[in-house]
Parts: sequence; C-alpha cells; structure tokens
Amino acid sequence: MAISHWKSPPVAHNLCCYRALHTTTTRTTSSTLSLSQRPLRYAVVGAGFAGLSVAWHLLNSSGKNLGLRIDIFDEVGIGGGASGVSGGLLHPYSPKGKLLWRGAECWNECLKLLSIAEAAVPQDFNEFIVRRRGILRPAMNLKNLLILNDNAQNCLASCRIETIDQDAAQNLTPNLCLPFNSAFYMPEAVNIHPQRYLQALFLACENLGKELSNSGFGVKELHLHKNSIHKLLDFEGEYDAVVVCLGAKADLLPELSGRLPLRTCRGVIAHLQLPDDMGEDYPDHGPSILSDAWLAFQGPRSLYMGSTWEWKSRNSSPNVSADESSGALQELLPKANVIYPAIKDWTFTGAKAGLRAMPPLTPHGSLPLLGCINDVIGGNYACNFWLFGGLGSRGLLYHGWLGKLIAQAMLCSNEEMIPTELTSWKKIKR
Repeated sequence: MAISHWKSPPVAHNLCCYRALHTTTTRTTSSTLSLSQRPLRYAVVGAGFAGLSVAWHLLNSSGKNLGLRIDIFDEVGIGGGASGVSGGLLHPYSPKGKLLWRGAECWNECLKLLSIAEAAVPQDFNEFIVRRRGILRPAMNLKNLLILNDNAQNCLASCRIETIDQDAAQNLTPNLCLPFNSAFYMPEAVNIHPQRYLQALFLACENLGKELSNSGFGVKELHLHKNSIHKLLDFEGEYDAVVVCLGAKADLLPELSGRLPLRTCRGVIAHLQLPDDMGEDYPDHGPSILSDAWLAFQGPRSLYMGSTWEWKSRNSSPNVSADESSGALQELLPKANVIYPAIKDWTFTGAKAGLRAMPPLTPHGSLPLLGCINDVIGGNYACNFWLFGGLGSRGLLYHGWLGKLIAQAMLCSNEEMIPTELTSWKKIKR
C-alpha cells in the first residue's frame, strides 16, 4: 500500500503551520523492537469527527506501558468529508426539545473533547474554535410550542432550556420575529467551527502521543496518511484492528457495500456576509438560531445558513454548482426570513456540501452504528474490523462518547463493552 504524508489544506493553514513548527510525531522503527515488544497497530479509516475521536481515545485509554501505533487514513485529509462542512450547532436535544438517547453522556464527553482541542492550540491563535453564545429555537406553531414547553421541563442542568418571550429574545437578537411570541433559549449550547476543531483535535492527539512517549513507558505513534482505501482486506496482516469511520463512503468499500442499513442525504450550507456599507452588525453576544432553516453565526458579519436535504444522493463532493447554490438559497432564505427578516441585507458568498450517512430509526431514535464487523464481512481474520458510522446530522454530539466506547472495545477486543442499542443494527436483514 503506497503511503504519502498528508499536507494541510488552506482552510486551517495558520493552525496547521503552528503544529508543523512546534510538534513532531514520535517515530520508532519496528526493527528496534523485539517481537514480544511489538506495538499494537491500529488503522483508523476516516479523519472526521468519528475518526479523530477514536484516535484520541485509543491514545488516552491505552495503558502507559502499551506500545501503540495509530495510522489514520483519509484521501482528502482532516475534515474533508461531511464533518468538515457541518453547521457546528451543538446541543443534546431533538428538534422537539427532547433529551436524546444517552444525551447527558454524549454532551459531557463532547464538551471534554472541545476543551482538549482548545487547550492544544497556541494562546495567540485568534480564531474561534468554540463560539459560546447559546442557541435560540423559536416556536413555529401552537403544537410546536406546547411540545417544546413540555420537553423543556426535563432539560439537563448543564444545558438549560429557558422559555423567553419576544422582548427577551430581541434583547439577544434585535429584529428577531417570533410567530408565537415565545422561544426556547439554550444559553450553554455552542457553535463549533468544524474545520478548526478537527485540526485542533488532531494537534491534541499529536501532543498526547508525544507526551506519553516521553514519559519513558510504551511508545505511542500517530501517523496521518492521505490515501484512498479501496478495500478493507488490504489491512489484513498489517494491523491488529481497523475501524471504519468513513460516513457515507463506508458503502464504497466492497466488503461493506449493500450491507449497512444507511441512507444517504446531501446537504448544502450557504455562507452569507453582511456588507460593510449595509445593515447593523449582528450583536457579538447574539445566539445562533434553530428553525426550519438554521443560522450559525460566525461573528457580527458572517453566518452559515442550512441545510438542504437531498435524499438518496451519492454526490459526496463538497463543491456546489451555481444551479445547486441557487436552489439552496431559494429553499432556505424564505424559511430564515420568517424568523430573521434582516437576512435580506446579507450577501451570499458561497456554498459547501456534505453527504450524510443517516442511520435507521430505532425505538431510541436514529442511533449510529457501532461494533465489530468481522461477521458482517465474513471470513476468519487475524485482524479485528470495526465500524463507527451512521452519525447522521448529529455527529458532533455523538462523536465524543461513542468514540470513547469503541476505542475501549477495540483495546479489549470486546464488543460487549458497547451498549446493545448501538450494535443491534447487525440484526437488520438486508
């Protein structure tokens, strides 16, 4: 298998340059180790939310004396898939304000990873990774208002849901319109810049590997390869375990094609800016907005608006044509205008897209797919193959806790460490 070293994309150039200058990957040649000392070798296929969470937790959960090598493979680099173009709005609730399955664990573990990523970047890095301004969800009809109000009573203490009226909402966001004079405000909810976060999390992984290796115990190695993976069986004989974190592209692997209960959905996100000579700045303390179209504010004069839902699409390209952009704006702008009429003053500057892998509906909601997949691909292998996929539109919320679960299961070669709700997908007949 040819291996070429990854080069950082321009989107996070400043952070990547700092990493290249100030961190190094610890390397030890296998010839210096006896067979009894050979490090465990793991391959992580995919460098989005799922893949980098698994990499972090493999490093962090492995024993100090354990030699470990982790190879991350992604043909387009860190955050090149759907993770890197997500809206970044993070909270543990459904659109109806109901706490999601195991929402407390997911929320807490995600906040931990966010803090770890933020701590890894230099103090003079002046672009936000986590924007802490809260999220506001207006009630759009009477039924919606009643359901949201009921569910808000069971919110987490660490992510409160407050019911506010039009005046209170406009104190946060002037010119906001509430059709039913009521909105649900989550002050602790946050907005993530996905690309910067993923780059920072990879930097944290590098730093942790170096720190553990320098402690004098087992050497921890981390390598990132910008490679296309054509089939899983290419890894057989080289690795102790392989985890597939490819999202919608997992179905392109011949061993998994047609065997995963996933639906694909392409989503387009539009970037808008407020021209210098027009309009009033969006307040710096203003929250992002969740409605029929969401608005993720990046600052006083920059926002992302999303998202469209094109079911059964197979187009995984982040590039968006002029016609696709025009269609997305025609769909999203009227929805945003109902809540935030000032959107008319903002100018469209571009669009990006991602292909989501949507999991099947279960009694607990739409849950990601986890587990050992040796029985799915068939055959007896020395390598254990694992799957962490189907994160859908909530990958950011799920990636921390579920990445920790599957990393621990991989280290122990024990699928039973994963809740059965996340492995039951294997019983679905295809």
